[in-house]
Parts: sequence; C-alpha cells; structure tokens
Amino acid sequence: MSIPLVRQLGLCDYADTYSRMRDFTAARGAEAADELWFLEHPPVFTQGQAGRAEHVLAPGAIPVVQSNRGGQVTYHGPGQAVVYVLLDLQRRGYGARELVRRLERTMIGTLAGYGIAARSRPDAPGVYVEHCWEGGATELRKIGSLGLRVSRGCSYHGLALNVNMDLEPFDRINPCGLAGMRMTQVAALGGPARIAEVMHDLETNLLDNL
Repeated sequence: MSIPLVRQLGLCDYADTYSRMRDFTAARGAEAADELWFLEHPPVFTQGQAGRAEHVLAPGAIPVVQSNRGGQVTYHGPGQAVVYVLLDLQRRGYGARELVRRLERTMIGTLAGYGIAARSRPDAPGVYVEHCWEGGATELRKIGSLGLRVSRGCSYHGLALNVNMDLEPFDRINPCGLAGMRMTQVAALGGPARIAEVMHDLETNLLDNL
C-alpha cells in the first residue's frame, strides 16, 4: 500500500477547504494517491449532515457552515490541529467504522506520547480525558473530535485535536450534540503548546495507524 501524500496547508478558510475536498473526491480515479491535509481554520462552527439547530446555542459573530460530514456541530479555530483524510477505503480494505477507530487510536497514541491518558467512547466518537477535581471527583472532557464522509468508497473530512486554542466558543454550542460537555486541550494538560510539534506527532501516528 502506497504512503499517502502529506500536505501542510497552514491556516485555511473552512468553506474553501470543504469545497476542495469534495472536488478532489469527486474527480479522483482508481489510481489517485491518497492524501492527508494538515491545517488550521479561522474561527468557524461546522454543522454535520444530521446536525440539529438546537445544539447551536449562541454563535455570535462566528459563522456557522453546513457540511456533509457525519456528526453534530463543532468548533474550529487557530491552535487546533485539523487533519483531513482523503483515502480510498476500498483499496485499503476497510470501511468508515474502522477508519474512525484508527483516527481515535492516532489521537490517543499522540497524547500518550505527552503523558496524557485518553480514551474513546463507544457511544460518542472522539477522544476524551478524565479531569480530576479536588476531593477526588472526576469529569470526562473532550479533547479530540472527528467526522467523516464516504463517497464512492473514498473518505474525506477527518479529525480535530485541540492543542493551544481559545476554548470559549465551545461554550456557545453543545459540542458534537453533547449538552454540558466541556472541552480541554493538549497545552492545558502539560503537553506541547506548539501546534507544529503536535502536527508532526499526529502525522507519525496517523501513518502508523492507516
């Protein structure tokens, strides 16, 4: 199996990137190389295909963009590592559910390298960590999100890992449709604050997991 082409795209408008992903997937042939796009987005809320309006609480001046990925509403902004996985799943021999597991393992493995224990949930795709309060109480917080679209056996969209960003906009939504879910990020848990470092480690783990 050939290694995917990795593109480091920097800060990219969400709507433009979404259009480019759809066009790439619609035009690709059987021999087209898989690609991984590493990037950040300016502030934007994105709504999944079956997303419900009531989960968008108070967007303010931040735009809400409808997309065709799975899942509910989420937030993207500078300081969040976004990776879009444009893969021919038929050629790779696994489907969307297995890709979800591999993307979760990628984030969990990356976080483990920073000494951050994280896990997935069978009822809510993504990656979560336990926040410990004084007195021993714990709270599950979300650190990594994912959403996919598969068309003609090929995937696009992907994962988003919170690294060192303004988390306040997540308070304006029910993240991924989970009312009351609080978010956290790598830098707050003792991991690196430099997004370039986390992007590099995500790339290494993702290539190992695909």
